[in-house]
Amino acid sequence: YYHFHGLDRHQTDAVIIASVVPPVMYTLVNAIRKYLHVQPLIAGRDVDIGVRNCYANPREVGVDRLINAVSAMERYGRPLIIVDIGTATTFDAIDAEGAYQGGAIFPGLKVAMEALFLKASKLPRVDIERPEKAIGKTTVQSMQSGAVRGYVGALTGIITDIQKELGGKARVVATGGMGRMMAEYCPLIDEVDPNLTLEGLRLIYENNREAFENRKLDMNNSVIEVTEEGAWQENK
Repeated sequence: YYHFHGLDRHQTDAVIIASVVPPVMYTLVNAIRKYLHVQPLIAGRDVDIGVRNCYANPREVGVDRLINAVSAMERYGRPLIIVDIGTATTFDAIDAEGAYQGGAIFPGLKVAMEALFLKASKLPRVDIERPEKAIGKTTVQSMQSGAVRGYVGALTGIITDIQKELGGKARVVATGGMGRMMAEYCPLIDEVDPNLTLEGLRLIYENNREAFENRKLDMNNSVIEVTEEGAWQENK
């Protein structure tokens, strides 16, 4: 990225990380320290995300979902329903006061189709696209029709139920790798914003600038150790 854009990596002053994959954190943090010589801050641990979390156990909420809420509220107001369509599809409900109320989690379309291929021996892998007609004339068309139309039906049903529970008309924002495609078929989606998470990280950085001051590291002392619990300690 730095090379492509002609940037000097040594001029990086601050890094913020949001991850829901704990096993990559050791490698990611050490790579940032080694090559950028910056101590990164972890959203939700080192810096406040800035969203009131009403989950029964707030620690269970993926940090990416809260970061999406920060970005979406800044851009689209509230109340909101955020639909992140990727490996899993998450639905996040933000009430009129800006509080994160929770949501729903649904298998991603690609995951569901891969499971169908693995578990049903005669069914092939297929590209994810919607045939013109609901009645498929081949196995591939039938799988595509069922997958895409069934998924749109699930999106519509869950969004409609969340709308009712929020007590009125909430704007619906889609993000994630398949957000734009599903928005073409689901009329309840109002906006598509593929950069929702990245924009949310930028906003959190802007709101916590003081925490990012003086994060540059000595070039000769940039490697850390990580325990299984994720508590980082500098090598002495």
